[in-house]
Amino acid sequence: MTRYTDRDARLRAVLQRDREAADAFRYAVRTTGVYCRPGCPSRTPRPENIEFFDTPSQAETAGYRPCKRCRPDDPVHRDIDSDRVVQACRAMERTLDEGGEPPSLGDLARNAGLSPAHFQRLFKARAGVSPKEYALALRDDRVRAALTRGLSVTEAIFEAGFGSASRFYERAERTLGMSPSVYRKGGRGLVIRHAVAESFLGPILAGVTDRGVCAIEFGETAEALVQALRDRFPEAELRDARTELTPLLAEVADFIGCPGQGLDLPLDILGTAFQQRVWRELARIPAGETRTYADVARALGQPKGARAVAAACAANPLAVAVPCHRVLRKSGELAGYRWGVERKQALLDREREEASPATGSGEGKNAEK
Repeated sequence: MTRYTDRDARLRAVLQRDREAADAFRYAVRTTGVYCRPGCPSRTPRPENIEFFDTPSQAETAGYRPCKRCRPDDPVHRDIDSDRVVQACRAMERTLDEGGEPPSLGDLARNAGLSPAHFQRLFKARAGVSPKEYALALRDDRVRAALTRGLSVTEAIFEAGFGSASRFYERAERTLGMSPSVYRKGGRGLVIRHAVAESFLGPILAGVTDRGVCAIEFGETAEALVQALRDRFPEAELRDARTELTPLLAEVADFIGCPGQGLDLPLDILGTAFQQRVWRELARIPAGETRTYADVARALGQPKGARAVAAACAANPLAVAVPCHRVLRKSGELAGYRWGVERKQALLDREREEASPATGSGEGKNAEK
């Protein structure tokens, strides 16, 4: 921090929004009466209006009040880039609350004091999705919430901020996993064929819609598995299709026993934009290998998103088909698994055994090394 001791160096840091200087000093703007942290996304002041201080208390003694954007008096709020992203998210939320269109990328970048390209990279690195994807996810969530509250499809569409019904229907199936009217009725009119079979990990349920496989779940009993599916879709028609789904269940059971052979099934999987990005990345992990949550976050361009990756793994509704069992803690230890840590260990052991003839050892390749 010693390079920010003279006025010229501090002035350059302020004008260039140098976030490395965030804790080196504070600057105040005489015309506004506010003091800030270097890198603050507020409007860049004129050099002749800037006054420098070594500490927040010096600035406040001189009569300046802390900026509400960069929080220069709060040591917890040091990450200005994260604040820029949070402010952009709040701006999108406010406009949707008011029934307007989300701010454009140019407007969001301008408010953050960055170029559109720089802001796009920053937002995606911190949020895991682009500003456009975040805005669409906000609208999707609002549609789902409004339909659940009993609003009509038309009312839900416009409450969520879609300018026209056609724009919503272009993505309705991906947003809801079913038609809007069916979703509004808790799955009423939706037919889910299901069956339970035994695997080396105990009972496993497969649920299928006309779009594809919507559930692959482990459980302790067949009855509990069917009840969990009913809780997820309370108004759907559940059909026991044991005979019809025998080939599918055989394929799933074979895949669980020999994961290296792959699973070629159409999937009907619903999740947020970020969850789907995580699940796609998990599908790229070869059988017999593992990654850490941090590895997956880095692969997504979000190096600080390990916790968000873990949450997406926990929300995965398709056991084995989306291989969240191949993700471990940074230490290499097993983390929680939706269907039990014992099953996670058993799946990894089986995959490593299957991979061992090709690798010449008793263990598969592990990215934790």
